[in-house]
Amino acid sequence: MASRWLKARQTKYAAYATLYILVTIAIVVIVNIFANRYDKSVDTTANKRYSLSEQTSKIVKGLKQGATITYFNQSTRFREGKDLLDEYANLSPRIRIDYVDPDKDPQPAREAGIRDYGTAVVQIGSRKETAKSMTEEGITGAFIRDLKSKTRTVCFVTGSGEHQIDSTDRDGLSQFKDLLAKDEYEAKSIDLLQKAEVPDDCTTLVVAGPTHDYQQPEVDAIKKYVEDGGRAFFLLDPPLQFGRDTVASNDALTGLLESWGVTLDKDLILDLNPIGQLVGLGPQVALVTQYGSQPIVSQMKGTAVGLPLARSLEIKDTGKASVEKLFDSSNSSLATNNLNSASINLNDPKNKKGPMTLAAGGTYDTGKPDSQGRFVVVGSSMWIANRFIGFNGNSDLALNTVNWLSSDEDLISIRPKPQDDRRITMTRAQMNTVRTTSQFGLPLVVVLAGIAVWWRRR
Repeated sequence: MASRWLKARQTKYAAYATLYILVTIAIVVIVNIFANRYDKSVDTTANKRYSLSEQTSKIVKGLKQGATITYFNQSTRFREGKDLLDEYANLSPRIRIDYVDPDKDPQPAREAGIRDYGTAVVQIGSRKETAKSMTEEGITGAFIRDLKSKTRTVCFVTGSGEHQIDSTDRDGLSQFKDLLAKDEYEAKSIDLLQKAEVPDDCTTLVVAGPTHDYQQPEVDAIKKYVEDGGRAFFLLDPPLQFGRDTVASNDALTGLLESWGVTLDKDLILDLNPIGQLVGLGPQVALVTQYGSQPIVSQMKGTAVGLPLARSLEIKDTGKASVEKLFDSSNSSLATNNLNSASINLNDPKNKKGPMTLAAGGTYDTGKPDSQGRFVVVGSSMWIANRFIGFNGNSDLALNTVNWLSSDEDLISIRPKPQDDRRITMTRAQMNTVRTTSQFGLPLVVVLAGIAVWWRRR
């Protein structure tokens, strides 16, 4: 009887153990199936260095057809590109990754014109583009070139003291030009004094901080361009009249903008926000942290922008133009009309109290289908110059503006920031301290602790 009961109990335990094992195996199998089908990861780095940017995610997830990324490398080195390419594949089921060894399968490499190992080619439909580098910028740039078959050219007006796109000094726009190239825009300078006509190949026209008055033929050329469906970006500084560098009031150009519903006030914004002072900004830099709903800035929530030497705007809709505010100055800002002296009286009762509009975007009804004119006006130009474009969200704002003007709304986003250099640099004295502590100090503490324990037990 006892033997029968023992056997029954052993049988029950064996059944329980078998059931537990089967359940555990089933859970492991299910987890592996889901892990293989839904590859998810969490990037805990401060600058998200192991995550693709919002811009890349927006482009890839918005694909209307399948895309193939072909990676050409030696089979023993496929791992060099796999981690990055897997991130693209995880964004959309439309992405397929092919790995080709040019040594073992030379025909596809020959057809793609591959000369170097570690090269990726992005194909969407019948279009193929080679990535300029095996980085996110290189591969996403190839996606953009595939999707944007038409060459897009940003034309910068020159001849009246504007910022120059090829200048590498503090007031130049060479860094902005490089950023445009990463979004696959070409940049060139045009002189409307030589020929008062905007070239047909200009996707967007940029007027970047002229210090001299535009002549009427130049203004008429810009007017005709926008009112015929062109796109223009105006960055106009306050007409300061002190020091060696003065800025003309440019009444003919500002009069054109006023006819489209944007009036540029002759004032200077001073921002007394203490947060700006904490990040090293003086009162002459307007710090922007709040934005409107216009597409250019709708995704910039939580990103600050700094505009040095800015002026305020007043906006209203006109007969054919509709204008929308992009952002205001802070509540702690004020505007002074004293533009002839570097000495400003903050308590002057004539000062206007903020917030005040600093930038606006508008559309012009040409009366033709699918031919809408667009324009953006910002009361400052220095924020896109080399000395300041690297500040927080300035580059995002500049590129988003060009994207919207060029009807490339799918590119509007927050771009990936450069990786932080988090290396620790120590002096020789600090190195000696670390070495002494690690080699002698910590072992000595352990030895003394051991002796103390031994003495107490004794």
